[in-house]
Amino acid sequence: MSAVRPDKSKLFYRKLPASWWLSKPSYFLFMLRELSSVFIAIFLVVFLIQIYQLTRGPEAYAAFAQKLSPPGWIIFNLITFLFALYHSITWFYSSAIVLPLRIGEREMPRNLFVALNVGVLAVVSLVILVLFLALKG
Repeated sequence: MSAVRPDKSKLFYRKLPASWWLSKPSYFLFMLRELSSVFIAIFLVVFLIQIYQLTRGPEAYAAFAQKLSPPGWIIFNLITFLFALYHSITWFYSSAIVLPLRIGEREMPRNLFVALNVGVLAVVSLVILVLFLALKG
């Protein structure tokens, strides 16, 4: 099946300013969500390097961990954590819209769906924290 392609010279391309995403709060929040992916990707690359340093021995890992102890890295990790929370919550909101949960003929309210997902996220996070603290001590 071959489709006829339109002549590119006749297509309309609207010129947008570089700050188009600042015109509406919803656009700004969307761009913030996209920016969160960059922080999370950097965090994951550093985490993979950290795992690699573990395979090189305790001295190599201690030297690498020392490089991650300045306040800048701690602030970066805090910002990344907040971005990960924001990313997760916006994902729950979008999944409630895209994949509504039906119980019989009735559709579950979106806010309840989001609240249940956030609750499960919190419970799983607390279980992991308790296990970490129990195994550490």
